[in-house]
Amino acid sequence: MNELTERQTAVLEFLRDFTAEHGHPPTEREIQNGLGFSSQSVARHYLAALEKKGVITRRAGMARGLSLVGARPSAVLLSIPLYGTIPAGLPVASEQEADGCITVDADTLHLPRNARTFALKVRGDSMTGANIVDGDSIILEFRDPRHGDIVAALIDGETTLKRYIVQRGRPYLRAENPKYPDLIPAQELVVQGVMVALLRVPREKKPK
Repeated sequence: MNELTERQTAVLEFLRDFTAEHGHPPTEREIQNGLGFSSQSVARHYLAALEKKGVITRRAGMARGLSLVGARPSAVLLSIPLYGTIPAGLPVASEQEADGCITVDADTLHLPRNARTFALKVRGDSMTGANIVDGDSIILEFRDPRHGDIVAALIDGETTLKRYIVQRGRPYLRAENPKYPDLIPAQELVVQGVMVALLRVPREKKPK
């Protein structure tokens, strides 16, 4: 195998990271957006170079038809149900509508293979201090929370994503953004899931 250039190495690392995180390889457009290329043809050029050097293979006519040569064959892919969105802001009325599934590599995300998990898409900015931003997807596990966990919770009938805090034996919710106040339950606080992984799809760059 010929030695890769610095830029080819960066593209290969992006392919590996994206595939590990999402459970499938990126499209040319996702490569373009993720690496800031000016067009899909630039991404296509690098893929052709990587294929010529024997580090990837491609199947014609398939948007996600590339494979990494020597990739770990024993990856365990999990299909996790996606239940709509969750506000990372002020609580809103609970929404629990199934919105398909997402596929992830259990080993890469360090997920127990027998864990009971589900996914939600984040809406809002109250958890930016924990590196959770609007548009991210989070994977949560059905289990009892511990102090400091990030949780999806139902507080007084409304759902939100916050950090679970226990002080003097009493639980409440805390944002990771100083714009938002602590949420102290008036009647009930029910944790629906504990966050165990974060997924972030590359954003498309806005045209200048």
